[in-house]
Parts: sequence; structure tokens; C-alpha cells
Amino acid sequence: MLYSEKEITLDDALEHGLTEEEYQKIQEYLGRFPTVTELGIYSGMWSEHCSYKNSILLLKTLPSESPDSLAKAGEENAGALDIGEGLAVVFKIESHNHPSAIEPYQGAATGVGGIMRDIFTMGARPICSLNSLRFGPPDEKRNQYLLKRAVAGIGDYGNSLGIAVAGGELFFDPSFSRNCLVNAMTVGIVSHDGMARARADGPGNPVFYVGATTGRDGIHGASFASRDLSQESEEKRSAVQVGDPFMEKLLLEASLELIGTGAIIGIQDMGAAGLSCSTSEMSAKSETGMNIDLDRVPLREEGMNAYEIMLSESQERMLVVGKPGREHEVIEIFKKWDLHAVQIGEVNEDGMLRVHRQGKLCAEVPAESLVLGGGAPRYKREIRKPSYIDELASIPDETIPEARGESELAKAFLDLVKRPNLASKRPVYEQYDTEVGLVRVHGPGGDGGVVRIPGTDRALSVSTDCNSRFVYLNPRLGTQIAVCESARNVAVTGARPLGITNCLNFGNPYIPENYYMFSEAIGGMSDACNAFNIPVTGGNVSFYNESQDGPVLPTPTIGMVGLVPDLKQVVSPVFSGAGTLAALIGDFRPSAGGSEYQNMRTGKIQGSLPPVDLAMERSLCEALYEGAGKNLFLAARDVSLGGLAFTLFRGLYDPYKKESAGFTLNSEIRSTLGEGMRSDLFWFSETTGCALVNIEASQRDAVQNLGEKYGLPVHILGELNSEASLQLGDFQVSMADAARAFESGLVSYFEE
Repeated sequence: MLYSEKEITLDDALEHGLTEEEYQKIQEYLGRFPTVTELGIYSGMWSEHCSYKNSILLLKTLPSESPDSLAKAGEENAGALDIGEGLAVVFKIESHNHPSAIEPYQGAATGVGGIMRDIFTMGARPICSLNSLRFGPPDEKRNQYLLKRAVAGIGDYGNSLGIAVAGGELFFDPSFSRNCLVNAMTVGIVSHDGMARARADGPGNPVFYVGATTGRDGIHGASFASRDLSQESEEKRSAVQVGDPFMEKLLLEASLELIGTGAIIGIQDMGAAGLSCSTSEMSAKSETGMNIDLDRVPLREEGMNAYEIMLSESQERMLVVGKPGREHEVIEIFKKWDLHAVQIGEVNEDGMLRVHRQGKLCAEVPAESLVLGGGAPRYKREIRKPSYIDELASIPDETIPEARGESELAKAFLDLVKRPNLASKRPVYEQYDTEVGLVRVHGPGGDGGVVRIPGTDRALSVSTDCNSRFVYLNPRLGTQIAVCESARNVAVTGARPLGITNCLNFGNPYIPENYYMFSEAIGGMSDACNAFNIPVTGGNVSFYNESQDGPVLPTPTIGMVGLVPDLKQVVSPVFSGAGTLAALIGDFRPSAGGSEYQNMRTGKIQGSLPPVDLAMERSLCEALYEGAGKNLFLAARDVSLGGLAFTLFRGLYDPYKKESAGFTLNSEIRSTLGEGMRSDLFWFSETTGCALVNIEASQRDAVQNLGEKYGLPVHILGELNSEASLQLGDFQVSMADAARAFESGLVSYFEE
């Protein structure tokens, strides 16, 4: 007989974030009123965070497969693509926004821990991580606190695990003051035959709880992440998990050793919704069920009831389905690593998830009814185009106050490079390990991070990208630009783009204008991925990123992975010495709409975005890949945030050398490129579809021929000089002055 602490009412369901319609649906599945524990399980599993109920119908329109695909999007813990030689790259990005806005250190740290577990539960050893961060203006004390603590949490957790950070991005805007964004990505390597699955095949097979103990931290974290932030949320610190990276390191090694024995059928992280999620999802995938005895679950707090144990999101825990007769191997391996491994149940054949506590049956639920792709609800919400989009698009670039003459242009450039969105991120990345064991990150400071694939002479190139302002002004075009920029960022390192994962950060989906932004962003992502013929291997949707001040700038973060077939063709981000040339490859069509320069001069986000030619974007990446393979480039950089002058400076500036090379512009270039444009808009506006390459003078014709082959314009901008100055014709600045401005932008915000 089912046990419930109280009789459940509609008010209880509404308090758990369920709708009246959903409450009725639960009763239909059960044929009765739910128990307290069952209501908690449904509320967690049917939350936006677990069920994707307001996004899954649109997500299914994204291209999700390619000849390299080894796991279907959404069917495993992470995406997996073939990279040859019997190896696969496994990667995924997820958000931990709401927890980080409440308790930034643990929120960010456990975000890193959670995404790591998604990778190594597939049998892959993590080799690098990335992050994409959004905060409010750093000159405000609260934002400084959130930024510093989140960065510390990311660094401490990842460094303790010994996982190198290969790159990331950091962007500031007032919309993120009340609701910061912390997106974490991890990349791992596994052999094809070593890949594990999140399944629960075989009735009678043992179900093990492994890892750390269970406490009350993180209860209802999934539903907490599915609501707007409010003053009440500030007090919900119990919804934020507490991580232990040293325990995670033990869990990583134990899990990989266990998977390597072949003694298990399936394994899954106890992430969002904890035991509720792992038991139901693994069962539903195998069309089975589970009988679970919570009395056997290792607890670290007294008096925990079934509801709390099933919904706890305590960190560093896994659910394992073992093979019969090999139970002792599971127990012994985890005992060796000083971790719990306890059989808490078995797989059943009738598809029901049964949960017992203290001899009482507290829940009996069809596993299929709980999960995404099964009985979880699916909605398409009302769409309404925000009125501001057309209004802002009509504002011409010429309304930006002009910087005229050499002195004004030089001052504008120095002001631009020290702005937090462009300035050196050294105060951030120096808190992260970039060289661990056999893994060394190429850089940092490049557009894409390059990490050697252990045991090979090949490498992966990885990047996270999104210009939130662009998406705000035009969500479809802005998301196309995000995908294209991420592709360029791996292509300039010498890699072929393989596929993406996404982290879709938007406001409340019940507001029609917000859902329009989300819907259009999905369309833009699909457009771009189809153009590049690359899949979306999975990812994360994070709705409700808003407060009483309104939604954050929409941010569909793109995590891109590319393959470098030979380490010898890795292209540096740092330009070489005097006498070499800088060439611009691609269709240079700058626009100030949504640019950092426009925001600096007006304090606003407005105007039209730079145009996008998806076919040309793909041709550019193919040309960069071929050029790298032929060793035509000494260095290369994507031209995007900050504009052409900033990209030139970044290519010339080496933070690890006392002196940098300078640059002298070809005197004829301004009459052939950007003719008639205001000087400030030419140098500081932002463009798509371009890369800046550094070449030997002897390779000039070869690069021109490469451009002709792919239908790409090639312009020789000028020559590197030994005078350590940026001589751009319209203005000039010393590299020393530019470097001081660049390095000073963020430093003060990280000082105690």
C-alpha cells in the first residue's frame, strides 16, 4: 500500500511549479492522487530544467546527426563524434546560472563538476574545459563579488581535478546584474569500444548507488532553476549544491576504471532532480523499471525522508546498473577509491519506478511518464516579435558621435581596448590551469584553444562564442553569427569544425516576446549548422533568466569542437616579426550595430548587424583549413568583437614578451577597402566572414590563389614593423600604450 505524509491537493501541485493541467495529467498516469514523494518526483522531472517542456519541440528541428555522430542528441549524457583512429570526442555545455547568482562560488564550482560527470560517465576522460560567463558591469560591487567568486569556484574545482581550461569568454552588460550566466563546457576522449551508456537493461540486474553521501543540499535545484529570480530566491540557498572536487577526482578515476572492466550495463550522473532523474531516465531508455530501497542510500544527515532523498542534488554521485554475478567488482573498485558503492535495488520488467523507505512504499510511478520524450509535457508557447527590433534596426551608424582626427581616433582606440569586454582576461585565465600532465593548451589568448589528443600527433580545437547584443538586435541573424564565429575561431587554429553543443540562455518562455527570441535563435542556429554541415550534438536550455528588472540579453552560447589532423599545422594566434605581412581574407563589410564601439560612444545597443553570407563563411573556414595544412600562415585571428584595429593589435601583442612587433598600413588600402567610410567606423565597427592572417612575403601569391579558389577577397593590409607601433594611416598608437590600456581593463576589479 502506498504511503503519503499528507493528502495532496491542487495547491500543493501549484506550489511545486506544476500547472493544473499537469496535475490532472499526473492523476491520469497514476489512476489516483499522487503521494508526497511522487509529487516531488514529478515536479522535478517535469520542471523546465529536466523536461525541456517549452523547448523540446523546437530543439528537435535542429540538425543533430552527421557521418561522424556516435550518439544521438539527447539520448546520452553528452554528444559524441568520431575523430578517427578508433577515438571519439565527447563534449557538452550546461548552465548553472541561478545557483551562481545566489551563491557564486559553489554555483559555478558545481556547474563545472556536473558537466565533468556527464563526460566521464560516457567512459571519456576529460582533457579540457571551457566557460562562457556573463556579468553586470564590474564597477558595481555586487557584480565584482559575483564575478570574482564564480571565477574562483571554476578555477578551484577544475584545478583540483587536474583538468586544463582551454578557453572561454567573459562579457559584461547591465542586464546580467541580477542574473549572471555561468555556462560550463567539458571535452573528453574515449575509444569507440570504451563508450558507456545511460541504460538499465535486464530485469533483475543490480542497481548501485556510488560516490559521495546524500544530504539536503540542492533539494529542488531543478525546479529552482525553472523560475525567475526574486528576493525570495536570494533566501533559497538550500537549492544550491555544495561540491567537493577531491571527491569528484576519486569518482572520476573509479568510474573510468569500472567502465573499463565491462562489469556494468549503464551509468548516469545524479544531476538535476538527483535519484529521481537517474532512476527514471535509465529505466525509460531501456523500457524497464526499478525497485529502489532508500534505506540503503548512504546519508550524511539524519531524518531524511523519501521525498528529500529522491530530490536531493548532492554532488559527486552516480547510479550504476551492474551485470549479474559481477557485483563484487563494482564494490571493490569503489572501496579502493574510498567511495560508497551500495546496491540499492534492481531493474524490473514492468516499467514502474518503485521507491521504498523504512518498509513503506512511497512512490510507484511509470518511469516513462516522467521523462523527456516520454510522458513529460511538451509545449509551444505564444510568439510575438518585440516592437523594438525594427525600431532599433532603423538607426543608422552615422548617428554615433564621430571620433575625428588622429588624436581623437587614437584616444578612442585606447579607450576601446581597455573596456572590460575587450580588455585582457589575464586576471581570469591565470586562475586556471592551462597545462596539466600531458595536456597543454595552446595559448591562452587565442580565438580557439588547442589541446593535443593524448597519445596522438593530432589535436582538438575548441571555442565558446556568442555576441549577446547581436542576438538582442536580431535573434536569427545574431545566432547565425555566433555559430559562424565559433567555426572561424577553430578554423584559424588549423582545425576543421566538427560539431557544436549549445547552452541557450533566455528569459521566461511564457512571455511571447521572449519565446520569439528563443524560436528565432533556434532557426538561426539551424540555418548556420546546415550551411556548415555540422550537427548540434546536445546541450542545455536555461529559461527564466530574468528578474524584476527584466530578462537578460538573449544568449545562445555555442560550444564548437574542431579537429586538427596534424599538430604541425596548428596556427599560432601571435603574429611574427618585422617584414612579414598581414592579410585580410574574406568579405569585409563592417557595421557598428551592436558593436562595442557603438556602446562605448552612445551607451546603447542599436542599429543593424553586419551581413552574413553563410556560404562564404563555410568557404572561409575551408580556406583557412587548407592554408594551415599547406603551412601558408604564420598566425591567424578571427575578425569580430572590437573590429579590425583591435584584431590587428591582438595579433601583434604577445603578453609573454617584453616587446611586440608593430604594423604599418599599406597606404593604398583605405582607397580600396572601406572607401568612403568614416575612419572610426572602418577601424572599430565589427564584421563577419573575415580572418586576419600573418604570412611571409614569399607566400603572398599562394594566399591570393587560395582566396581565388574559394571565391574570397584577399587584401594585403600592410607589413609588420620593428618600431612597436600601430601605424594605421588614419591614426597611430604605440604598442606599449595599447598594451598598458589592454592589461589595465580588468585588473582593478580582481584586487582585494
